[in-house]
Amino acid sequence: MIKQALISVSDKAGISDFAKSLCQLGVILLSTGGTAKLLARAGLPFTEVADYTGFPEILDGRVKTLHPKVHGGILARRKISAHMETLAQHRILTIDMLVVNLYPFEKTVAQEKCSLDKAIENIDIGGSTMLRSAAKNYHDVTVVTDPTDYASVLDEMRANRNTVSYTTNLRLATKVFTYTAQYDSAITNYLTSLGEDCQRATCNTYPTTLNLSFKKVQDLRYGENPHEGAAFYQDPKSVEGSLANYRQLQGKKLSYNNIADADAAWECVKTFDVPACVIIKHTNPCGVAIAMTPADAYAKACQTDPISAFGSVIAFNREIDELAARAVAKQFVEVLLAPSLTDSARKVFSEKQNLRVLQVPLSNAVNLYDLKCVGGGLLVQSPDTKNVQPHELRIVTKRHPVSKEMDDLLFAWRVAKFVKSNAIVFCANGMTLGIGAGQMSRIDSARIAGIKAQNSQLSLSGSAVASDAFFPFRDGLDVVVSAGATCVIQPGGSIRDNQIISAANEYNIAMVITGTRHFRH
Repeated sequence: MIKQALISVSDKAGISDFAKSLCQLGVILLSTGGTAKLLARAGLPFTEVADYTGFPEILDGRVKTLHPKVHGGILARRKISAHMETLAQHRILTIDMLVVNLYPFEKTVAQEKCSLDKAIENIDIGGSTMLRSAAKNYHDVTVVTDPTDYASVLDEMRANRNTVSYTTNLRLATKVFTYTAQYDSAITNYLTSLGEDCQRATCNTYPTTLNLSFKKVQDLRYGENPHEGAAFYQDPKSVEGSLANYRQLQGKKLSYNNIADADAAWECVKTFDVPACVIIKHTNPCGVAIAMTPADAYAKACQTDPISAFGSVIAFNREIDELAARAVAKQFVEVLLAPSLTDSARKVFSEKQNLRVLQVPLSNAVNLYDLKCVGGGLLVQSPDTKNVQPHELRIVTKRHPVSKEMDDLLFAWRVAKFVKSNAIVFCANGMTLGIGAGQMSRIDSARIAGIKAQNSQLSLSGSAVASDAFFPFRDGLDVVVSAGATCVIQPGGSIRDNQIISAANEYNIAMVITGTRHFRH
């Protein structure tokens, strides 16, 4: 039974109402610091921890709850008579509930001019210690660190005469250890990012020790193949527009491959400022298009490779209306993603019960890290957020691209960033025409892109071509020009750049250099 609670929180959301409800249930309150001042302003009865322990706060508040009357009251096992006799001998009352959250260390170090001294002073010691003590003694103590748990805890107390169940206490204790582990990880990441010059305010993006924390969203039926186990985990710090923040509106459970393909589709489609549709198969785009409406964008994207579009993942960066929904519903689709859907569109898709429909917030914010596992390790890099602008391009041929060609080149370049290397992408009029992906040689990617267009009966005459990296030899350029391309965009940087440029001049095509490579492995 909860008779006495200690409350000391940095996140004060909802704490006044929670404390008031505890008082109404007859719970005695202890508090300290800013929380005590807040309770006083609310007119609630409480005892300062310093008055309870008989020992004042010292060292500028560094020591205030580190006292036997606090930790003895938390850690004593109520069913062990020797523990209770010790409490009685030292006139220590049990503390049956702890409501604590910690100094905002991560928010502090995220400030542009945060000094090391300021960071250190925002490392919570007393709060962390109390949380771990209470969580360890979850049999007898209810520990609450998350304001979202206030309501459910109060409901249990009201229903069970101030008692919270063992199951709830264990759940809350587990939550505490997750919370303190993440807190300690943030401190480690910060301190090991300082390097040898620990007094500087700026940090290395890649700390010596990188601690990451992920929360399981769901178990998956299997991994890439049925003989592999799998689960999906979410980074609690993922930005709003990340796939991990999806809401599934209907359909079967997502598979490992569904999620991988959905991420590829979403990362590509959200880079466009105009209505766009991206069709993904095995994490590669098999059709991308922009148009005035989602329905038109889908129709254009589907033309690129209608065979591969069967069983694909499709993403839109605009609300899906009924017209677009009816078009998509005509074919077999594994997953559909969009920032929103109209009621009429949802009604159309409701007739396809197995179709997984995901609603994902549309945001250009990017996560800090792009991660890739290797055997026994982790590759960490910054996300590839570079979208080349017209003024950054360098025209290297005698013939300059006309306005339409420049639009096609920029579109092709944006798509190429999301195609596995080696990547060759033919485009025209805001749509892909042929995509060559993931080949060991660039000339093979060029040939495959041409074959894809031919199979879909799309003309490459007057098309624009993007190559995610430089042409090592002129043979790749020969292939795309013979297929019909009149302009090319590529990063440059080959020792044979002059030969490639000379070949482009021979063909009288336009070539622009981005100076930026977009390898995708």
